[in-house]
Amino acid sequence: MAAGEERQTVEVDGRMLRLTNLGKVMYPSTGMTKGEVVSYYAEVAPAMVPVVAGRPVTRKRWVHGVGTADAPGEVFFEKNLAEHAPEWVRRGTIRHSDGPKDYPIADDRATLVWLAQQASLEVHVPQWRFLPDGSAGHPDRLVFDLDPGEGMGLVECAEVARLVRDILQPIGLDPIPVTSGSKGIHLYAALDGSQTSQQASEVAHELARALEADHPDLIVSSMRKTLRTGRVLIDWSQNNANKTTIAPYSLRGRFRPTVAAPRTWDELADPDLRHLEWTEVLARLADGVDPFAPISRASGAGPLAAYLSMRSADATPEPMPASAWAVPADGTPRFVIQDHHARADHHDLRLERDGVLRSWAVPKGVPETSGVNHLAVQTEDHPIEYLTFEGSIPKGEYGAGSMTIWDTGTYSVEKWRDDEIIATLTGRPGGPLGSVRVALIRTNGDGEKSNWLLHRMKDQRADASAPATHSSGTSARDSGAAPETSTAAPERSNLRPMLATPGTAGLVGGEDWALEWKWDGIRVLARVDDGVVRLTSRSGRDETARYPELAGLASALRADAVVDGELVALDEQGRPSFELMQPRMNLVDPREIAGLAASVPVRLLLFDVLDVAGVPTIDEPYEQRRVRLERLLRPGTELPVEVPPLAEGTPAEALEGAERRGYEGVVAKRLGSRYRPGVRSPDWVKLKLSRTQEVVVGGYRRGVGSRTGLIRSLLVGIPGADGRLEYAGRVGSGIGERQGRALLQALREIETDVSPFVEVPAADASDAQWVEPRLVGELEFGEWTSTGVARHPRWRGLRPDKSPGDVVREA
Repeated sequence: MAAGEERQTVEVDGRMLRLTNLGKVMYPSTGMTKGEVVSYYAEVAPAMVPVVAGRPVTRKRWVHGVGTADAPGEVFFEKNLAEHAPEWVRRGTIRHSDGPKDYPIADDRATLVWLAQQASLEVHVPQWRFLPDGSAGHPDRLVFDLDPGEGMGLVECAEVARLVRDILQPIGLDPIPVTSGSKGIHLYAALDGSQTSQQASEVAHELARALEADHPDLIVSSMRKTLRTGRVLIDWSQNNANKTTIAPYSLRGRFRPTVAAPRTWDELADPDLRHLEWTEVLARLADGVDPFAPISRASGAGPLAAYLSMRSADATPEPMPASAWAVPADGTPRFVIQDHHARADHHDLRLERDGVLRSWAVPKGVPETSGVNHLAVQTEDHPIEYLTFEGSIPKGEYGAGSMTIWDTGTYSVEKWRDDEIIATLTGRPGGPLGSVRVALIRTNGDGEKSNWLLHRMKDQRADASAPATHSSGTSARDSGAAPETSTAAPERSNLRPMLATPGTAGLVGGEDWALEWKWDGIRVLARVDDGVVRLTSRSGRDETARYPELAGLASALRADAVVDGELVALDEQGRPSFELMQPRMNLVDPREIAGLAASVPVRLLLFDVLDVAGVPTIDEPYEQRRVRLERLLRPGTELPVEVPPLAEGTPAEALEGAERRGYEGVVAKRLGSRYRPGVRSPDWVKLKLSRTQEVVVGGYRRGVGSRTGLIRSLLVGIPGADGRLEYAGRVGSGIGERQGRALLQALREIETDVSPFVEVPAADASDAQWVEPRLVGELEFGEWTSTGVARHPRWRGLRPDKSPGDVVREA
């Protein structure tokens, strides 16, 4: 692996994140790497999340680092959230003149880390937050940007800051200074939300003009640059609803890794006042120094903001905490299950976590047996005081109806992830719950109103009241119980294959993994429904007609099912050959298909099952699904379908076996893992012997001399973190004459005058014909260069089963 291309999958507060290029130097002046940028945002999150929570985030990105004074790095603003962003990143929509744009909202540490992974060094936010209905609220902060003109510096900005403070404090506003990390100082003061952005901006403007009148030799309020020399500009305009300001605790894209750092007023009196760098800010926070905390808490942007926005202390007896923030309690976490007689009677399950009660509405309550799962719908977080609440919520208010406590007690947690929670709840002595081990499994959506399954585990363990039955794993998926109705799982027609993350043998040691061979073919889901067979590729393309030899698949299975596998063509030595698959992948004419089906037959190698007889199996652990799959296939079938045996030995030994057999590699799968449709999960890790990479074709170079009328080389790329196509090099080797002519015809239909790449070296672009980035292909290569270009690539062929959105950098 080339320098700077370190990658790993990490879990951040229950969210799985793939981090790449961690060794890339982002600040050459100090050597600060991307890994350190990610680490900074992870560590600063407890102080920074309250600052940015609920606000649309605009990012300034330096994908290749900030550079140096002689060679500054390229930077661009990004507002719209890319489609490839994780589904759990909260979004907010703002309507602009050119249409609506979705912005990320950094409400948690995982989102901050994801932004850092995108090389979003700077995080900018407005002074308002989104309301629960998605609209823009009134500002909860007033901000002044004190910008020094020529000949002025931080000391003069500090003098102006004190003058602003002297005006604000008598009117009840207590400002907090932030050295911007760039030139000047920002001043923030908390607002009560009663004023519009326009009103706040007008107040700030009047205050700036008043100070300018009193101190004309020091202060200017006009935006005209010609007036700033020898004075400090009080920029009041950033209170406009359409403007953003660098967020406190954000890094700056300067040549040194400075931070927009909140400061104390004593610090501003220091004649040697200077900007702080990232290590200094982390050291301050470690010592408990967070000057911005009073504004963070006053803003009401905490986890109880939704709860408070739905209720009025004058209208409901429910507990109303003074702040939207909560302080985590010490000791064993508590729970409550309340019987809620509302418009539709149900139970509310609430678990103490991070100082609030994470809450779910459970229409049928906790299941009495492990044979059924009950629907649970996540609701807004509730205050800790709700642990003891009983009463009647008046008609017309949110949640109107009576509320009584069904049972309450403490719980111990085994797993808490964004999509799965396992815990043992112990209720009151003699209460209706007893001690029960349960799992909550998210099936659809994220956050409030997301759907979960509440499952009573078969294995109740030693401290549970139910008899213990031992299972093979600790995952909630180990029960094998089906949902009560099919609505709790994805529709069979909407399922997409689960994907593996690239890795190394060292990541998958131990007895918790199964090892499968990695096949060099086309991934398909095969659906058998009442004798009818349908094959779909990873991109959702219908492949059924291209492979008529599998039309009788229903006779090979004991029941209707949805199975996952790989279509392969075998060479003379019985090894899967992607080259042989190429002609079959692109045929549409039935006669040609029938001809090649005889000369180039395929086999369907099955390795998973998602549904049996209409009952979803995706929530079962892998080892249980594997047993189902082996039983599902009838023995002695004459159809070209099989369940290949697992690889044996250690991952390293399995890789040696793959090399002897001529296979592509090995896929390691966690025994207790569930099947996550359409998700690239670290529960599946692919270990490749040779380097292959899916790429998007963005252009081509015409052949010359004897290759006139053919393709000289293809210009290919890989979508980057922002969705834009990053150049991965040119490839000509491996493009045969027949294949090249067909490829050239396809490319001519999508030619364009605009390069789809972020940047292409001048030598490669000089005679290139650009095309729209629609076609996906695959290449083999030696290694990645330091500039991200494939070294010694060889074209393997088009991948019509893939779409550009599927393409990611593999290794």
